[in-house]
Amino acid sequence: MAKDYSVPVLDGEGDNDYTRYMRTDTLLSLQRRPEDMVHRDEMLFQVVHQSTELWLKLACYEVEEATRQIDAGQLDTAARLLGRASLSARMTADQLEMMRQLAPWDFQIIRTILGHGSGFESPGWKAARLVSLDLEKAFRRLTEARGTDLVEVYRSGQDTPEYRLCEALIDWDERISLWRTQHYKMATRVIGHSVVGTKGAPVEFLAKLIGHKFFPQLWELRTELTLSGPMGGDEPAPEYAEYLEGVAKPVCPMGAGPATAPGTATAPPAGASPA
Repeated sequence: MAKDYSVPVLDGEGDNDYTRYMRTDTLLSLQRRPEDMVHRDEMLFQVVHQSTELWLKLACYEVEEATRQIDAGQLDTAARLLGRASLSARMTADQLEMMRQLAPWDFQIIRTILGHGSGFESPGWKAARLVSLDLEKAFRRLTEARGTDLVEVYRSGQDTPEYRLCEALIDWDERISLWRTQHYKMATRVIGHSVVGTKGAPVEFLAKLIGHKFFPQLWELRTELTLSGPMGGDEPAPEYAEYLEGVAKPVCPMGAGPATAPGTATAPPAGASPA
């Protein structure tokens, strides 16, 4: 007897297996009904933010497992999972493009029904921060246990698990920072500068978050590689002197002083924790 593919075989609500497995009836009921909206662009606003929460749920799921894989010594597996997480974070930034379609005055109407709700209360971004802190701790445990010299990891080439893991961590860190940058620019495009958001925070507060790093040591080692490299002793051109007034001369952040000749940079102590 031929199989009847039109008959659902999964348990759950819905008239077909796709609907039952994906729970689309529930998913598509989570947006405000047109008759309850104060502006039709509430649909745009909710879909962008709800889908962000879903992408962040996936990202955090992958980061948590990557953390466990680092502790288990499976660095390439961890790097692969972090690649998924970074792509998920990129999706959250990409879909902010849709917010460019929201007119500033139209958002002022939508704001009237948001209460004190704010992106600061996003469960996805709260979770992303927590899993990133756990990830950093796992990475620190790894480098301390192995006595890893991260500068030498980078000087030795790209074909090691340690290098691939470091770059995957940088990718994750960078993707979060890029989202913060794009979110800040989107916010100022919609509500302007020197104004207060729905949670009472000035919009300029968002700008201060852009520079935050979960893995500062991995960013600092790039400075050390440049300062201790063959071009590290270069001085800035005279026309840029005014931009350096009051700025301290750069030093190797993971070493013990100014840039040294190639191959002689002071290595950080084994297991040195990020600043």
